[in-house]
Amino acid sequence: MASSGMKKEIGTDHDALRFGINAGVKSDLLPVHPLQSTLQSETKFWTDKKKFGTEAIYGSAINIRKDFDTQILSRFQRPPGALPSSMLGYEALTGSLDDFGFEDYLNMPQDSDNFRQPDMHHGMEVRLGLSKGPICPSFN
Repeated sequence: MASSGMKKEIGTDHDALRFGINAGVKSDLLPVHPLQSTLQSETKFWTDKKKFGTEAIYGSAINIRKDFDTQILSRFQRPPGALPSSMLGYEALTGSLDDFGFEDYLNMPQDSDNFRQPDMHHGMEVRLGLSKGPICPSFN
């Protein structure tokens, strides 16, 4: 991926040191690693299999209800302020509460020395389009 300051031009020689080995239109469309595509296809397969099973047992209404709940809960966010959005309902619905990755405990902004408490009023103005800038300028 190119950084925000550098632009790729069509028809020029590829600079592997600046843009990476597989930079180009093809690499933007393909997954980063072959294992990633395998994981995505496996996840999609088991999700479809579970949907088929629940439809066979309970009918198609349960899958439609789950899809609506997923759409609603994936958009829910807490207003900017002291507490970040946890998306607990969405995680409970999708079953990802049990997944615990390194991003859950490493590099948390609250543990930083230069963390500033977010301004709720400015954050809502940015979200509504009344003002510009980051919602929470916590780092200098």
